Amino acid sequence: MDENSTLRLPEMAFVKRHLPASTLGNVSDAVSHCLTHLALPEALKPGETVAVAVGSRGIDEIDRVVFRCLEFLKQKELKPFIVPAMGSHGGGTGDGQAAVLDKLGISESTMGVPVAPEIDVSRLDSLPNGMNIYMSQRALEADHVVVINRVKAHTKFSADIESGLCKMLTIGLGKVAGATEFHRTAVRHGFGIIEDAAETILKHLPVLFGLALIEDGHGKLARVEGMLPSAFLEQEKTLLKDACGMMGHIPFDDLDLLVIDRFGKDISGIGMDSNVTGRHRDIVGDFFTAPHVKRIFVRDLSPGSDGNGNGIGLADVTTKRLVDALDLEKTYVNAVAAISPEKTAIPMHFVTDRQSLDVCIRTAGLASGETARIVRIRDTAHLEYLQISRALEGDLATTAATEQLTSWAPLEFDENGNVTPFPSLS
Repeated sequence: MDENSTLRLPEMAFVKRHLPASTLGNVSDAVSHCLTHLALPEALKPGETVAVAVGSRGIDEIDRVVFRCLEFLKQKELKPFIVPAMGSHGGGTGDGQAAVLDKLGISESTMGVPVAPEIDVSRLDSLPNGMNIYMSQRALEADHVVVINRVKAHTKFSADIESGLCKMLTIGLGKVAGATEFHRTAVRHGFGIIEDAAETILKHLPVLFGLALIEDGHGKLARVEGMLPSAFLEQEKTLLKDACGMMGHIPFDDLDLLVIDRFGKDISGIGMDSNVTGRHRDIVGDFFTAPHVKRIFVRDLSPGSDGNGNGIGLADVTTKRLVDALDLEKTYVNAVAAISPEKTAIPMHFVTDRQSLDVCIRTAGLASGETARIVRIRDTAHLEYLQISRALEGDLATTAATEQLTSWAPLEFDENGNVTPFPSLS
């Protein structure tokens, strides 16, 4: 391979993955159905306040889910308001967290209720291991609390309970102080403490109910489950298994290069889901699993990430345009609270995608760029369509639920040396 010449890249083709698909139907109707079947306390009094906890992820139809939940509470003659429950996201400020919700379509004007973004907390209790549990002051002042979140596999750890309602209670509603305390303690005691912390919180916090959301393999809302606080722990364990069963993945292994078009906080807590990339680096443990990628190239920061680039340190190469889009203050606040400064390290970055691809292939130990095993994805939340290199043709023939959509052809670049967008393949 001539180190001074532009590499010849392999031919590529688009393929389609047949992933688990939702049959949910009308989202508002689904939310109404599960809420009306909840056995809520009969002692609810008109005018009682309800803090509705909402997080920062770009969950499918989250604005519709929240709106319908608020309407249900109003019909009960209760007074709901929204509390951002996102730990240290949004730069760890009230205004920043309100802005994150606004980008998700959740604001006072769209929801018809107040948003209370204050980050003040009070110490609620502590665990036997010494961890203090902090809780949003506004949530504590409410007569009731409702929690809305997606249940899914976490990017950092594996346990019976990972991302979901319990995590939102423990970390999201703890704001910056709670998120920092939890992650610091987890370094010594493991993330299994999320279950202990949630159990303790549920003894003190007047939780009325929770809405657990599951997305399908296409990133579309597939299930809405309403549950009373007494069912949180056990029911969430079951839902996590269901969510993992619907999750998309890359069906090829031993890759030389994974190209990710979009990276961001609205896609995953670390920008790109490590359950998809197979790569994670963290003080609580590293892992390197399927698809066993030698090099990861991230092309662009998602606009929905609001400048937060936490997780970019897991890439090997990126672009100057992504680096220029970073808000380092927001990124660093999030990374420090999560005890993960290594994941904010900015990789080698270049002006064009063509330069970036050359560096990835030159540093992957290949004799020729044309033989590179490459997969390109939009982002780790959308895995129905992949672009793969010709070196994976043999693997494709034996890969279930995957079909080739286009013929093999050179990777296309625009006049600026950047890869052209994914075509419309649906």
